[in-house]
Amino acid sequence: MTRHLISIDDLDRAGIERILDRAQSFAEVSGREIKKVPALRGRTVINLFYEASTRTSSSFELAAKRLSADVVNVRSAGSSVDKGESLRDTVQTLSAYDPAAIVIRSPHAGAAQLVARWTEASVINAGDGKHEHPTQALLDVFALRQRLGSVDGLSVWIVGDVLHSRVARSNILAFGRMGARVTVCGPPTLLPPQIEALGCAATPSLDGVDTADVVYVLRMQHERMRESFVPSLREYADRYQIDLRRLGPEQLLMHAGPVNRGVELSADATDSPRALIGEQVKAGVAVRMAVLYELLAGGRMLELAA
Repeated sequence: MTRHLISIDDLDRAGIERILDRAQSFAEVSGREIKKVPALRGRTVINLFYEASTRTSSSFELAAKRLSADVVNVRSAGSSVDKGESLRDTVQTLSAYDPAAIVIRSPHAGAAQLVARWTEASVINAGDGKHEHPTQALLDVFALRQRLGSVDGLSVWIVGDVLHSRVARSNILAFGRMGARVTVCGPPTLLPPQIEALGCAATPSLDGVDTADVVYVLRMQHERMRESFVPSLREYADRYQIDLRRLGPEQLLMHAGPVNRGVELSADATDSPRALIGEQVKAGVAVRMAVLYELLAGGRMLELAA
């Protein structure tokens, strides 16, 4: 039976904690002079990316290599996709190499679920349209747990372009599952209808953000916008940009990157000691090692949510 990570909903709290604990052990491995372990020796991991990526693609590649897997990186640009090859045909071609896992990023929601139907490999969703980005949420929880010890009882505000953000959706689920209280905040045009159904509160105003333990800022995703959602970026920044004036001395700041400096975040906030942005990037390799290990070598399937 194939095993996949398509959504945070594929994991209950125990499953998340097991991945985080495994990631902690891999973080210690990453501190050694020799950073490799033989867990996936002889296995092949294919990274299939239909969208631009720096952090996710590089950390998945490093994660697989540190587990001693063979890695094949496929980008849509320069591949047969440019010649009109369909996703299904691409997956069937790559499946001929008998991969243990396919890591897929696509601009289309549901793409990872489709790939899971077309291959015997384990499929990991590295971001599908506006749907989800589960490993980003896992590394965010890991980075926060590393800094504070626990996520239980924290107040987390997610601020910005919630409508177009797969990171927001996965983080609402992950932070909530780990015991945090989540509030999403942004212009009314960028707050999805019924977003509260995911288990969060929603507000169009930053009033009350000072009560948050963590402020998680989202990027304005221009590439997914087909119409004008805010009057101007300048007006957006005036009302919603997080800077050190809006950030309390004890509040922590997170952002999945890349940061639009001067839009959703000021430069001083981005570079402040309160920002976990660098810690999030560092956490990516250990967490993605843990996900690959649990799916391909962990013995049991990741615990499904009841």
